[in-house]
Amino acid sequence: MKNLPKHIAMIMDGNGRWATRQGLPRVEGHQAGAETVDRIVEEARRIGIPYVTLYCLSSENWKRPKPEIDALMELLKGYLRSQRQKMIDSGIRLKFIGRRHPLPPDVLEALDEAEKATAHLTGLTLVLAINYGSRAEILEAVEKIAGEALRTGKLPELTEETFSEALYTAGIPDPDLLIRTAGESRLSNFLLWQLSYAEIYITQVCWPDFSIDEFHRALDSYSGRIRRFGAVVENASDKNPSGQ
Repeated sequence: MKNLPKHIAMIMDGNGRWATRQGLPRVEGHQAGAETVDRIVEEARRIGIPYVTLYCLSSENWKRPKPEIDALMELLKGYLRSQRQKMIDSGIRLKFIGRRHPLPPDVLEALDEAEKATAHLTGLTLVLAINYGSRAEILEAVEKIAGEALRTGKLPELTEETFSEALYTAGIPDPDLLIRTAGESRLSNFLLWQLSYAEIYITQVCWPDFSIDEFHRALDSYSGRIRRFGAVVENASDKNPSGQ
């Protein structure tokens, strides 16, 4: 493939709907979704994508029924522990972004263990956004910068680059491509700062049915787009315009 994105962000929507359509409990949709994560991350690693960020749990998802949240926490803990050695063997570095509270201690322990065990690896970086909300992230960045100004008595030079370094994603390039499954057309408080110029690919397929072929279709769509970043690109075709 030509013109691959360096960083893909994914909103993995439709697990519960998929299960309901199958006549299954919603938790089984999340289990099937975890198996899709394994396949897609492995394919991204195989073809040389350096960064993948997955929206696993938003800060708003705590409004869901407690049994579903409890099942999600168990599934997340089990995934981290069962996949840790595979990540090490595949050279995958894990990074967690989001607020630690109120994640259960055993989930935090599994996250910390996986991050520590893979911190030295240089292959694909897998970023898990858990208990994540972009507005909260931006507010925390402002608080961090303001706290530093109070501590030193001097407001640091504020640029897009310095502000980005105060975000959870410091040191990670902005996503080039956002993939969202299950046909929804919104960002859902996900990486609002970082997705400013990302290309967006929306598929009607629910996440458990998101196949490697569908993943390749998203990459093919991206590779045919012209990223202008607000500029005018000379001799660019207007048949598949992209950017502002």
